[in-house]
Amino acid sequence: MAMKQDLKVHGLINDWTEPDWPFLTLAEVDTLLRCFPSAGGADRILSYSPRPFSAASVVQTPRGRVFVKRHHRAVRDRDGLLEEHRLLQHLHARGGIVPDVLVTDAGESAIATDEWTYEVHSIADGIDLYEQELSWTPFHSTLHAHAAGRALADFHSALDDYDASPRRTQSLVTSFNIFAAQEPWPRLEQFVASRPELAEYLAARDWQTRTDATLLPFHAKLRPLLASLRPSWTHNDFHASNLFWSSAAPDAEVRAIIDFGLADRTTAVHDLATAIERNGVRWLSLEGQFDEVVHLDHILSLLRGYEEVRPLNSSEAHALVALLPLVHAEFALSEADYFLRVLHSENKAALAWDGYFLGHAAWFQSDNGLRLLEHLEAWAGGARRGQHVIA
Repeated sequence: MAMKQDLKVHGLINDWTEPDWPFLTLAEVDTLLRCFPSAGGADRILSYSPRPFSAASVVQTPRGRVFVKRHHRAVRDRDGLLEEHRLLQHLHARGGIVPDVLVTDAGESAIATDEWTYEVHSIADGIDLYEQELSWTPFHSTLHAHAAGRALADFHSALDDYDASPRRTQSLVTSFNIFAAQEPWPRLEQFVASRPELAEYLAARDWQTRTDATLLPFHAKLRPLLASLRPSWTHNDFHASNLFWSSAAPDAEVRAIIDFGLADRTTAVHDLATAIERNGVRWLSLEGQFDEVVHLDHILSLLRGYEEVRPLNSSEAHALVALLPLVHAEFALSEADYFLRVLHSENKAALAWDGYFLGHAAWFQSDNGLRLLEHLEAWAGGARRGQHVIA
């Protein structure tokens, strides 16, 4: 195993970089895990997660392996974690393929200290096949994409009767509030105004004009379809490296779904659009021909797998296409706020604002982006007849 001083985490520009948060230490997790009867302390740290927004490790304990995750309290406090844990407990009770949330002797699943908030989970079933993959990298095969689509549909079915309120405002949570409105501007302005660091940053960037020109034309196409989208809790970060697999084979099945940090009440179609956005486009290397940038075969395999379990009606299928250029926007604003308020980094905030919030939507106005939307519109027309037609 690599030493901590040799390790880096996923960066924002297709790179590996120094972590924003210190890695977990053995003394730290030993003290924590002595409170958990299913762990009883820590023997050694087996791995360090490369994900950038928190610190996490697989830890060997006297009673087996567990997964420990530490958040800064400015990102996720105890109440924020409990929102996620209630969702996981609901899924687990309905046979969902998610890890157990472990509890202390006192029955607590979220442990808060002066600076940090901790959670402990059982080890997910299966193989962490995509653990080292950088953001927005494709599936290893179309069969993996198909299996992921089926797993996402099963996940959504398990949440049909979960009626918890939306999460309260906090960092790094995906929402569908602004663009779910017939008139998004009042909610967008309220979102920015409630985050003073973000409001100050955007005030110097003519953000209203740029947003109006780049995102609002897509919202105009979504507006007449909004009534077809039923609110539901969703994962909101469904990509290959948040899945555990039965094997490394091309036809492996999904064994577990992990990482519910972005989960909130959006819609199943929004979640499906997020899965396409996360897995279907090489956002960190957009130069090239269509087939080099867009993994259309993976997108269609994911959709096919999803509809084998949970078919979309015509309105939902067309709403999925209309949502795709907008689906990352609200989380991008949350990222920009996190970079400004918590990390105090204008450089990283610029990547979230220019690269993600504006840049992803702008790409859908490019030749490759328009071509993808045309393919998906053809698919949506076919979905109305239970077919999958590509023009």
